[in-house]
Amino acid sequence: MKRNKLVVVGVGHVGSYVLADAMKLGLFAEIAVIDIDKDVAYGEALDQEHATALTYMSNTTVHAGDYSECANADVIICAAGPSMIKSDEDAMPDRAQLAVVNSEVIREVMTGITKYTKDAIIIIITNPLDTMVYIAENEFGYPKGRIFGTGTMLDSARLRKIIAVNYDIDPKSVTGYMMGEHGHTAFPVLSRLNVQGFGEKELDQVFQGKEPLCREGIKQQVVKAAFDVLNGKGWTNAGVAQAAVTLAKTVMLDERSVYPVCTTLHGQYGYDGDVALSMPCVIGRNGVEKQLEIALDSQELEWLHQSAEYIKETMEVAKTGKIHSKSKILG
Repeated sequence: MKRNKLVVVGVGHVGSYVLADAMKLGLFAEIAVIDIDKDVAYGEALDQEHATALTYMSNTTVHAGDYSECANADVIICAAGPSMIKSDEDAMPDRAQLAVVNSEVIREVMTGITKYTKDAIIIIITNPLDTMVYIAENEFGYPKGRIFGTGTMLDSARLRKIIAVNYDIDPKSVTGYMMGEHGHTAFPVLSRLNVQGFGEKELDQVFQGKEPLCREGIKQQVVKAAFDVLNGKGWTNAGVAQAAVTLAKTVMLDERSVYPVCTTLHGQYGYDGDVALSMPCVIGRNGVEKQLEIALDSQELEWLHQSAEYIKETMEVAKTGKIHSKSKILG
């Protein structure tokens, strides 16, 4: 009988958190770990085995391996490649700086995976996310919908937290999400924001927030939140790892939950196969079951087009290996 199996590719700062969260989930009978550093893969797997024995909470078996482990995997989470590093306090490092090196990493990973399977659902974390998802989705003949990125799930959680803090309410009572790039040009869909039915234009009247709701201000706060974490501890990992594991659970249980994940657009908002970005999608056992093209207002559409063009710049960097002097890629 087939066992629920997860493969984690890359167990650095992010991948190790993915592994730990997946072990605690107790949903997978088997987890295989792949890393370019085989000793690290072995050590992480062994450490998690010991943790499992200590807690008596899971019968999950975990071991290090190679890409042949993907042959019978249900879900593969890719966290391979170098991450952003801490910079000067006033600087905001750009995920696009990683485009050249990580485009080669993602091609190497996808070559390894597709040698053994085109059936598993692949969830990508590697940055710059939107460009990495586009490469993985469009260069390897993988079935449509079975590859997607964590997208703006974490950005959306930060949005809900910011709104909740401002209005002194529980974040779980806030419905709202970010779209576009996972990065500088992510934007909030505030026309659809609500707290138990109270919309954007009502929140200040009903909840009397610490500050009036400001679209541009909220957008900047959400983007800055990532760099507050980065410049504080030197990297980000806990939030995005939880996003990836949540998506893996959604796939395995066929929950058909709606999340803003990153996929290649096919006609939505005037883009057809030329860019990948985050939009609401139904996630189930087959991966992205449906992309949901929600109507945006004029400002949100402008933000979306700005984000798409920025992602295309990053895609060009990944393709050519060159950052043009007039490019905004480095911020």
